[in-house]
Amino acid sequence: MKPSLFVFLILSSAVSTITSAATVNVLMWDERQPRQEQAYDNWLGNEVIHHMDAITDDLVFRSVALDDPHQGLSDENLAWADVVLWWGHARHSDVTWDHAKKVADLVRNGELNIVVLHSAHWARPFVELMNGRSIEEGLAYIETHNSGKKITYETVDPPKERSAPMRGSVLTPAYYGYKKGKDAVHGLIHLPWCCFPEFRADGAPSTIVVKSPKHPIVQGLPSSFKIPATEMYNEPFHIPDPDEVIFEETWETGERFRSGIVWNIGNGRIFYFRPGHETYPIFKQEEVIQILANACQWLGE
Repeated sequence: MKPSLFVFLILSSAVSTITSAATVNVLMWDERQPRQEQAYDNWLGNEVIHHMDAITDDLVFRSVALDDPHQGLSDENLAWADVVLWWGHARHSDVTWDHAKKVADLVRNGELNIVVLHSAHWARPFVELMNGRSIEEGLAYIETHNSGKKITYETVDPPKERSAPMRGSVLTPAYYGYKKGKDAVHGLIHLPWCCFPEFRADGAPSTIVVKSPKHPIVQGLPSSFKIPATEMYNEPFHIPDPDEVIFEETWETGERFRSGIVWNIGNGRIFYFRPGHETYPIFKQEEVIQILANACQWLGE
């Protein structure tokens, strides 16, 4: 946690100075997709922090955007933040890999934790972190099955950034190896798609079920609740195995998704939360805001 008592919170064209004894600094990073206007008057990210600020005194916020200087990811902003809330959808590739790797390195080093929202499963910082986790696990797998041999490896990327696997394709990350002489093995680590084979943006309702009732992220929540209108994602989610599944989401048509997932990455932590399509007012829902506030408080400890 970084001690900070003053922060500028932009919730409209005016800038307000808020004094707080809060101890967790939250950087709300928002792509600011124009389609957000269908559900939010003043950008989705500003709406999120407006509602979170109304229910807790323990968080201090900065609202930044992709089109800000340094893409909102200046050294000063990242040094200030304990937690980054990241929402993106259509402009993931506009974020430079230098910025993405800087965020990922801060997470690995334990200087920053991150909440990844909805379509940010394709956000470059998230992809960078998932790739790193996959390489670590892939090397461990190959070494375990080839004890005493010299190990070399290479990685295999998905064929195109922001592409999706077909149903029935090999689940990624995937690990392979072949002999390279008597005492050597060369490994192939197929990096994860960070996506899933099916989605449907028809606004059908879903049900969120708590899978880890003792986790701090679920504090104050019922054991299940409904989201009246949302986009559907369907498993399998091509990601490294999470350390804990906090929420599972289901639809009446039979689809399911691990919609709240935690990873420990190096000395840092990631929480992925699936609901949050920009054309539905999901970030105005009480339970969703409680989840995000709980997550920021937990990650900022």
